[in-house]
Amino acid sequence: MWTQRIKTGLVTTTAAASLLLLAACGPSPSPAGSSSAPPTSSTPSASASPSATATTTPSPSATATSAAPAAPALCTAASLTAATDSTGGGAAGSVYEKLVLTNSGTTPCILEGFAGVSLTADANGAPIGEPATRETTTPVTKIELAPGKAAWAEIRYTQAGNYGDCTKVPAAGFRIYPPNDTASLFVAEAHDACSNAGIKLLTVTAFQAV
Repeated sequence: MWTQRIKTGLVTTTAAASLLLLAACGPSPSPAGSSSAPPTSSTPSASASPSATATTTPSPSATATSAAPAAPALCTAASLTAATDSTGGGAAGSVYEKLVLTNSGTTPCILEGFAGVSLTADANGAPIGEPATRETTTPVTKIELAPGKAAWAEIRYTQAGNYGDCTKVPAAGFRIYPPNDTASLFVAEAHDACSNAGIKLLTVTAFQAV
């Protein structure tokens, strides 16, 4: 009876051991809820580069403005003609006449101030005696002479015979220097001049518009 119990226990023990051995050799169960698929690595997509918007700095608007016309230049001897008008008459040994300068050029010019006036022996000769004294009672004005237009100043000539110490010399006319010019014009008009210094036979006013 005892011997049979022992055999039965061995059989049971042997069977249990066999089951344990089989379990150890079999595949281990996967943990619940885990996936056997290999993890997928998702590479983040490259962020889209900012669009290269062609932004142009607005240039200052080119305003179509016409250039201001240049101011007229000063009148010079090269663009003027000179004449005298002796219809002004005379008084007390003096003769009054107009010195007229006309723009003979093709563009306007500015005449402003006093002419230099002297008596001279001829068109190319040096001045004789003292130049004209400026008579300042007439105000100086800026005169724009269009081509063909003229301006005038008054010349007073005092007779040389009025001066007892005058050394008389014949003069063929007037040498005229336009204002601010070193070139001169000649107006033929015979007068007696005084060659000795200190005797002033001439006076001249500022130019006026005709």
